[in-house]
Amino acid sequence: MAKDIEVAEAGSFSAKDYQDPPPAPLIDAEELTKWSFYRALIAEFIATMLFLYITVLTVIGYKSQIDGNADPCNGVGILGIAWAFGGMIFVLVYCTAGISGGHINPAVTFGLFLARKVSLIRAVMYMVAQCLGAICGVGLVKAFQKSYYTKYQGGANILADGYSTGTGLGAEIIGTFVLVYTVFSATDPKRSARDSHVPVLAPLPIGFAVFMVHLATIPITGTGINPARSLGAAVIYNNEKAWDDQWIFWVGPFIGAAIAAFYHQFILRAGAIKALGSFRSNPTV
Repeated sequence: MAKDIEVAEAGSFSAKDYQDPPPAPLIDAEELTKWSFYRALIAEFIATMLFLYITVLTVIGYKSQIDGNADPCNGVGILGIAWAFGGMIFVLVYCTAGISGGHINPAVTFGLFLARKVSLIRAVMYMVAQCLGAICGVGLVKAFQKSYYTKYQGGANILADGYSTGTGLGAEIIGTFVLVYTVFSATDPKRSARDSHVPVLAPLPIGFAVFMVHLATIPITGTGINPARSLGAAVIYNNEKAWDDQWIFWVGPFIGAAIAAFYHQFILRAGAIKALGSFRSNPTV
């Protein structure tokens, strides 16, 4: 602690270290003329396709393993499914963060748009790319596992029996809040200056957030927290129950993302600015 105070007194925390990048313009038509924009769209499409392929295949594989087997430990279990989702997010965010930001989720994109991290054009196009990638990813699962796909509900998100609509919606809101809040915290530009003594690999906490949320909410909704994931499975499975519950997996994540954006940007960050002013006024505290 004493060492940290000495560093602060030496002036390591300059004003520019705490300046956010300028907010993204609401409409940035110039993006449409840049190859980097289309490269980012391709990255989001491919990443979401791979995400859905691996995770939905894991879900269907697990169900086929336990079918007719009295041993509850047979197969990867809920823990393995949660690891598949969290692990793939970790891998894919790590791979695409430098190209597209590694959103792979319309709710994450929506939260970052509300925080003025991305423009409206980029946000909308990312969501389109993510949804198309999800549909293609689940399509690949059906193509390779056609005999099991329909039998085991195609990995679609539906509200489990015994749970009310309110419970399912609340689970999606809170689960997405945890994810998007983690995204904001792990990618906070001030972290490098404020917490430089704590190295953080951003994809790791994000992947762990997805893992933990899946452990909690798989029994309730199968865990959506990603509208593209839910839409892709619903489109390919094309079941009435999956479509009836689809709104839960859009409204819940978008509400959760909006709350996380507001909480991080207007409460936590505002508090950090006030604390910085107090710290500078009395550096010996």
